[in-house]
Formats: sequence, C-alpha cells, structure tokens
Amino acid sequence: MEALKAMVRQPAALFGLIVVALVVFLAVAAPLIAPYSPDEQMFDGLTLEGAPLPPSAQFLLGTDTLGRDLFSRLLYGARTSLVIGLVANGIAVTIGLLIGILSGYMRGIVGGALMRFTDLMMAFPALLLAIVLAALLRPSLWIVAMVIALVNWVQVARIVYTETRGLVERDFILAERSLGAGHGRILFHHILPHLIPTAIVWGTLGIATTVLLEATLSFLGIGVQPPTPSWGNIIFESQSYFQAAPWLVFIPGAVILLTALSFNLVGDALRDILDPTQRGRG
Repeated sequence: MEALKAMVRQPAALFGLIVVALVVFLAVAAPLIAPYSPDEQMFDGLTLEGAPLPPSAQFLLGTDTLGRDLFSRLLYGARTSLVIGLVANGIAVTIGLLIGILSGYMRGIVGGALMRFTDLMMAFPALLLAIVLAALLRPSLWIVAMVIALVNWVQVARIVYTETRGLVERDFILAERSLGAGHGRILFHHILPHLIPTAIVWGTLGIATTVLLEATLSFLGIGVQPPTPSWGNIIFESQSYFQAAPWLVFIPGAVILLTALSFNLVGDALRDILDPTQRGRG
C-alpha cells in the first residue's frame, strides 16, 4: 500500500498504472465487452469491393481484411499478449533469480560456469535467438512464451549475480556463517529477501519487453498463429493494406506502444520506491 501511495503521487507512474489497469481490465472482461466474436467474418464487414471498413458507429475501430471487427480482436489480443507477457516474464525472472543467486553465492567452478553460460547467452542477439527457437518449434501460445523466457532471463541473472556478490561480503552474512548457519538459511532467510525488490522491478519492466518481443515474433509470422488474435499478428495480417486501411496498422501499433510505455513507467517508479539508492536519479 505504501508503494501504491507513492506511485499515485508521481504523475508519470499514475498514468502508467491507470493504463496498465485499464488494459488488464479490458483483457479480462473481453468476452463481456467485445461486441463481436474475434473470428466472426461479417457479411457487412467489407465494402462492395472487398476492402476493410473504416471506424464507424457499428465498428468502433473498423474491420480487418476478412471483415472481422478490429476492436473485438484487439480486446482478445490483449489477453494473448498479457498471458504471454506474464508467463514468459515470470519464468525468465525465476530462472534469472535462481542462476544469479547460485553463481553469486557459490562462486568457484560452479559459479564461474553458470556466469560463463550466461555470458554466452548474452552474446546471441535476443531477437535472432528467439526467431531460431520459434522456427525450430511449432509456434503456439505456450511455445512462444517459453521461447521468450529462454532469451530474457540473462539480464536478470547478471543483475542478481552482482547484487549477490555484494551481499555475501556483508557483515551480517559473515556473522551468520560464524554462528554455523547453513547455506539454505543464508540463501532463503538473508540473501533472497534482499533480492525480492530487484525481482519485482525487473519483473515489471520485463513485461514491456516481452509484449514487444511477442508482437515482433507474431509480426514475422513465427509467433502466435491465427486464428488466435494477438497484437502482433493483427499487424502482420494487415500490412499489405497499410495505405488503403492505415487504421489496421496504426491502432494496434499505438496500443502496443502505449502498453509497453506504461509498464516501463510503472517499473521505473517501483525501482525508485523499492531501491532508495535510485531516488532522485534520472
């Protein structure tokens, strides 16, 4: 509650929080709000020449190339993008937290091997690695989430490793060791609680990156496959109508941009609130 009150006092964070809450609400309530089914191809959804319809009273955001309501597809696409963002980023933060803690605490051969593996993963461009993995596997919602998680954990692991290296040299950890505390007690009772704020901040910031990466993969045709709507494949399906029906590209693109920006604003605010050393910076 204290963190929430602090965020409300920051205009940028409040804006991001409102947008995130609105997107989550629309995604959850999509079956109740959407005026049409996302896959319904309506007879009156195209012009006589077979072109998409622009925004109107009947179709709030117009229709796509198959006569489907764009507003309904964006609502259901929000569910897809948010599910992938939460699942993929949750897995990525968990993997990064585990590898970062173990490598920072154990050091030696095991810690060095884990960090060299992390450096190796960081050497590959994330988008290229995601494209390769998605191309090798059969694209689906859960496969895309797994692929994104496998390329996004390295930054978390590096940050957690650095913080853990600093924590293990602190006096309270040395005191626990001198009193005979076991590794499990030191890790879970003393080190992990100090890393929770970092995990929360990176978990929030990472959702924006995950949503953008999912949209990129879907736009390239190797992400979530039709007929399941996602913001990325909505743009992919409509790119050939960029000039004739620009709303099919600009509206989903604006939604992706606004959502990613809002999660970043919330993540930056949480970083300032949960990490006192960051207050007043930026």
